[in-house]
Amino acid sequence: MDYLSQPFWFKVKKVIRYYSLYGFSRTYLKILGQKHMHRKYDRLPVQIGRKNADHSVGIIGCGNYSYSTIAYFLRKEFGNIIASCMDIDLNRAASLAAQFKAPLYTDDADELFSDKDIRLIYIASNHASHAEYAIKGLENGKDVYIEKPHVVSMDQLHRLRDAMHRHKTKVFLGFNRPGSQTGKLIGKYCSSQAGPGMYNWFVAGHAIDPDHWYFSKGEGGRVLGNLCHWTDFTMRLVPFDSIFPVVITPTRHVKSDCDIVVTYVFGDGTVGAITFSSKGHTFEGVRESFRAQKGNVLITMDDFKRLVVEIIDKKKIYHGPYRDHGHRDNIVAAFKNVRNNEPYDRQREISYIVNTAWLFLSTRDALESNEKIVIDSYEKTFSTGIEPGRYSNRPGKSAELTRA
Repeated sequence: MDYLSQPFWFKVKKVIRYYSLYGFSRTYLKILGQKHMHRKYDRLPVQIGRKNADHSVGIIGCGNYSYSTIAYFLRKEFGNIIASCMDIDLNRAASLAAQFKAPLYTDDADELFSDKDIRLIYIASNHASHAEYAIKGLENGKDVYIEKPHVVSMDQLHRLRDAMHRHKTKVFLGFNRPGSQTGKLIGKYCSSQAGPGMYNWFVAGHAIDPDHWYFSKGEGGRVLGNLCHWTDFTMRLVPFDSIFPVVITPTRHVKSDCDIVVTYVFGDGTVGAITFSSKGHTFEGVRESFRAQKGNVLITMDDFKRLVVEIIDKKKIYHGPYRDHGHRDNIVAAFKNVRNNEPYDRQREISYIVNTAWLFLSTRDALESNEKIVIDSYEKTFSTGIEPGRYSNRPGKSAELTRA
């Protein structure tokens, strides 16, 4: 929805509501972000050009998310550390650079890859380009933070994995919800109990037009653009060595990527369900409800603002002042890790990165075919040299990907 074209009183209500959800400073940047997306310069602003020792971050993709979230939290926590920003629309690159005092802006990503002062690149361009930019960043010695989804195809996944093995730089992902304060509490309470869990998400997403770029060929649709947030969170609630095999069951009518339900049965017996509805516009953005039971823990969470945890006779209620999806913590943690040379468990991170992608790519496959499938782990599936798209459940072999 283009908020700038809405009636005056609609915009006033939107600002008031967002102030109650996010506070003054973030709401203000969200307002500026709407203007940023429409900005066209008659004459592009002169670039500052001069960098200092603090300028160590690059941004690829200068849309509203980069402007009102990535750049916002980086400046809020660390000051003016953005050295250069890139977008294929030079107006957007110039607008972000002007707002956040980045010395350079460009429409050529190679300028960021060759800049010796840039250590970490945040990638928030169109979905199909995420892995391509990330691989090139790794090849040029950069650490990369990849917004979701980090891949849109098996070919990209294989090549990103290979690049991570070849180069010793770091990869961080933009799956922010598990790292939020609410997400951490959910993970803490679920991990305190033994046995399988029962997890249920209801998500009301934005209604978007059929000609939205999400639906362009190769961009991955809404399963990769939206649903991957909740496939990732659900997977991360299962003990890492007990995730696979996973049974994926789709329920849909006409559409394969919204107004859908997907259920999972994980290797340890955990059952997860994600309902993703997109029937109309939501005034407060994406709405999320989560219900869970594991052992004696019963959890209710609404919109990452209110969390209720019950353990038999004990009941705790957490209610933050603002909605917190974990964007700040995730974005800030990546920069701190790189700046402070903090530990990075490469093998575990590679395994997580490939398997969360393998799960959402397989989810898309199940929904598009409207058939139940079973997958084993990425490592077990592809260590045998099986070609992507050719799977079987032969006697004596693991069920790499079985169509029911």
